Amino acid sequence: MKKSVLFSIFACFLIQSCSDQKNMKVERTLSPMFEKMSVGLPVAAKEPYEMVAHGDKRIDNYYWMKLSDDQKNATELDAQTQKVVDYLNSENTYKDDLLSHTNGLQDKLYNEIIGRIKQTDMSVPYKKNGYYYLTRYEEGKEYPIHSRKKDNLENEEEILLNVNELAEGFNYYAVGGRSISPNNKILAYGEDTLSRRIYNVKFKDLETGELLDEVIENTTGGVVWANDNKTVFYTRKDDALRSYKIFKHKLGTPVSQDVEIFHEKDETFGTFVYKTKSQKYIVIGSYATLSNEYKYVSADSPDDAFTMFQPRERNLEYSISHFEDKWYVYTNKDGAKNFKLMSCPENATTKENWKDVIAHRDDVLLEGMDIFKDYLVLSERIEGITQLRVIPNEGKEYYIDFEDEAYLTYTTTNLEFDTENLRLGYTSLTTPNSTYDFNMKSKEKTLLKQQEVVGDFDPSLYKSERIMATARDGVKVPISLVYKKGLKKDGNAPCLLYGYGSYGNSMDPYFSSVRLSLLDRGFVFAIAHIRGGQEMGRQWYEDGKFFKKKNTFTDFIDCGKHLVANKYTSSDHLYGMGGSAGGLLIGAVINMEPELWNGVIAAVPFVDVVTTMLDETIPLTTGEYDEWGNPNEKDYYEYMKSYSPYDNVVAQDYPSMLVTTGYHDSQVQYWEPAKWVAKLRELKTDQNPLIMYCDMEAGHGGASGRFKRYKETAMEYAFFLDLEGITE
Repeated sequence: MKKSVLFSIFACFLIQSCSDQKNMKVERTLSPMFEKMSVGLPVAAKEPYEMVAHGDKRIDNYYWMKLSDDQKNATELDAQTQKVVDYLNSENTYKDDLLSHTNGLQDKLYNEIIGRIKQTDMSVPYKKNGYYYLTRYEEGKEYPIHSRKKDNLENEEEILLNVNELAEGFNYYAVGGRSISPNNKILAYGEDTLSRRIYNVKFKDLETGELLDEVIENTTGGVVWANDNKTVFYTRKDDALRSYKIFKHKLGTPVSQDVEIFHEKDETFGTFVYKTKSQKYIVIGSYATLSNEYKYVSADSPDDAFTMFQPRERNLEYSISHFEDKWYVYTNKDGAKNFKLMSCPENATTKENWKDVIAHRDDVLLEGMDIFKDYLVLSERIEGITQLRVIPNEGKEYYIDFEDEAYLTYTTTNLEFDTENLRLGYTSLTTPNSTYDFNMKSKEKTLLKQQEVVGDFDPSLYKSERIMATARDGVKVPISLVYKKGLKKDGNAPCLLYGYGSYGNSMDPYFSSVRLSLLDRGFVFAIAHIRGGQEMGRQWYEDGKFFKKKNTFTDFIDCGKHLVANKYTSSDHLYGMGGSAGGLLIGAVINMEPELWNGVIAAVPFVDVVTTMLDETIPLTTGEYDEWGNPNEKDYYEYMKSYSPYDNVVAQDYPSMLVTTGYHDSQVQYWEPAKWVAKLRELKTDQNPLIMYCDMEAGHGGASGRFKRYKETAMEYAFFLDLEGITE
């Protein structure tokens, strides 16, 4: 249930004082959008459906909107499916009608957004096993071309996949999990044509250019090659889209004869498979929110049995990397809440053999590591900001310096052990994404590529800040924000506050050329680094989950109030935005304090928390118990119900809203936002616009293609710009 998006909408509020907003009477005016309306509001039929848990009865009038995958994908629609499709189409017709007067603005925004994108572009090449690999785009084409050059970049280009050709005839097309055999002769890749993140794996003979006959269906997208160039391991999904089985396939044999290597029977766990950077081992991993387990086998002997690394234990999280004769273990063992780095001998891997390499620190979150022959590079988060720490085998350790106040840095493709060069990425709210080679010995940074913003973009025209809001319990919550210089902090500027706050996912201050369409029209863009993420360490995550989940929502509200109090904006111009679990955030905060927001966007929102978490047939449910709790237990049920947006819609005024979803979404099923919108229409007492857009072709990630996705972005921008009174 994860997605990040960057847009918002507006409604008409009159508030005289930011200090006592909760007690203010709000006068609302009819949105000018309705002056253009020619079709009626969509009306969903009410068909009461009773649900009982722990003696508590809930009535869901819109449960009928839920369809099975078989119903959705059937060639001929049954009556129930047709009823749902007709309703979703009526919502889209209503959206089209209400926004028809913004079509010109939408076109302008779309052309503006894609006009900043360098259409003929190429990634920074990386070298692996004798070849330089690169991805490039051609002008006007939606999809990438993946290619390679042998030995050096001056040699002839070999096209591996032209995704533009593969995507012909499909409304949606995505390639995943590209991997090449150790002898460089066979390419495996996954193909998704439905946007359900279910891939069919295909194999291409790179010497002849022909596809092999064998196709592996229902996978996570990639395969892992053993060193014999014929054995691959892959992961399959169950009906709930949980990665649950690992299979072994031998090229040239029927897929029906593939051997099941591992079955993850615990429904709260998923499984995956990968090859170590050393190329020595194939590793099978099992993961849950609070526990991990790994098994390994020599990549030279793929038919041998896998060896257990360390059996799973509740609350023991770890991951493993191999180098020379050691395993390195990233773990929270012995109460290391912010994680630490340990190591063990290659042939003695259980936890009693683990020894500290980097000890736990209360004020530093260890997020990852990269191992080199003479260096160890740690990815750390200190006071919410990412840092790269270089530890030489000989000499003094140091942090790589960067100048911005708030930024994101990360290691990228580092496939070699014996090198002094570290490939890293860097971006900030005002700095386009940049790729560097950093010499760990000389400390010299070489810029290889910076995202080009086509046109007259000048980073010196924009200013970023990092400020702290005080939450109602006294905790300081960081806010990263950016705006065009010349901003008058008089409360009149529109401000979009974005948040997520779940799964320990940190929302970092990164650059977006798309966002310039807001900044150049006077918007402030702000990110609320609320609890439930991991920006301020592991405890930040722990304090925003289970029975502390409401901290996520109140933090976001308090960040909004801080922006108002400090006159970056006012409630007349404050907007909220979140997607997926961030859509849950938006749904919760507008129930709790609707008068604070002039408008919101909830993208693919997870809003029917209780019903979804009680239904183990829905994708991702059982694996989410360690995030939200298990509502089969009464205490969790009652707490979830107390904040679930769908269950807490009441007869009150709500801000203007735009809700987006995808008919084929596998993470947050379309019926959650559809039911939510129907219930809001039934109960809300205002006359502000409530619009839902359901992409009938796409899933959780939206449309495929490099440019097509920005059609929806332009629609969203035009929607709230129009309500803000900005027409150009």
